[in-house]
Amino acid sequence: MLDHEQVVVRSGRRSRLPVIVAVHSTALGPAAGGLRLWHYPDWRDGLTDALRLSAAMTAKFAVAGLPSGGGKAVVALPEGMVLDPDRRRDVLEDVADTVESLGGTYATGPDVGTGPDDMAVIGTTTRHVFCRPARLGGSGDSSPHTARGTLAALRAVSRRLYGTASLDGRRVAVAGLGRVGTELARLLAAEGAALTVTDVDQDKRRTGHELGADWVAPDEILAAPVDIVVPAALGSCLTRQSVTRLRCDAVVGPANNQLATPDVADLLHRRGVLWVPDYVASAGGVVHAVSVEVHRLSAEEARARVDAIEHTVTDLLSTADAQDLSPAQAATALVRHRLAAADPAGRSAA
Repeated sequence: MLDHEQVVVRSGRRSRLPVIVAVHSTALGPAAGGLRLWHYPDWRDGLTDALRLSAAMTAKFAVAGLPSGGGKAVVALPEGMVLDPDRRRDVLEDVADTVESLGGTYATGPDVGTGPDDMAVIGTTTRHVFCRPARLGGSGDSSPHTARGTLAALRAVSRRLYGTASLDGRRVAVAGLGRVGTELARLLAAEGAALTVTDVDQDKRRTGHELGADWVAPDEILAAPVDIVVPAALGSCLTRQSVTRLRCDAVVGPANNQLATPDVADLLHRRGVLWVPDYVASAGGVVHAVSVEVHRLSAEEARARVDAIEHTVTDLLSTADAQDLSPAQAATALVRHRLAAADPAGRSAA
């Protein structure tokens, strides 16, 4: 927590649920990051999530070269709690009050458990919000842009490994068919990739069938004999144990916090598996939303920033090769350099 500039934990005035906002760094600009509405065994687990995710947002913006810092909001729901519409609105209004009280230090958007309609509710109280519905002048659902950015990262990796950015004929395993995973799987299918997919929701088999994909059980996806594994569900999927089962050349995906522990990045590197840090591959959605709603760029300029993830990953891999570093080490060095340049006093740490 000492690396964070500000951490707020409040009991919501209406919902009486813990509302957590973590501001990791404002060295590059006001902090931004999504609102996670999720069940936790204990509210402190939600705090841990907020701290980790906000730090990842700082890195995400720094690598993308954007003038924003890292933040995250979490509302920790007790296990088994179901929010009816009125209770959900109470939660969102409690979040809006907390965001507004920070005076522009932090802007929120969608994350796991929330979407554009929720941002519309928050937007009635505070202007420090992004990804509101397009009908209200917002940038809308960020999922297509997250998927587009991940596809850009995959193209860079394909060029690095196989000499071509084309994914035609590449065997790709997509772990998770939520909004982003499904959109990315559709993009990959359109590129000609041969897909293997999974999800904890068995109803997603229909989506896999529509894409002409092979379906495997969730606990088998990491061991699938493919070229690239794409984590697209919740985090901590890459553990010391699970990476020993990998039979792929690379792991590149939009899931946040993919590493169960930081040392897993070194283990992947030693095993010869190219891992693009999740905060690089998953940046497209927030890059687009913040570009449109915070930095006031045009839709074309925002899309160009998303597509530039391909060049970012290409440069990152080249730097890693030239300096005999893993991609994770190269990305960390880049983040630290950009934060230090923006904040010479060293108030923020990556």
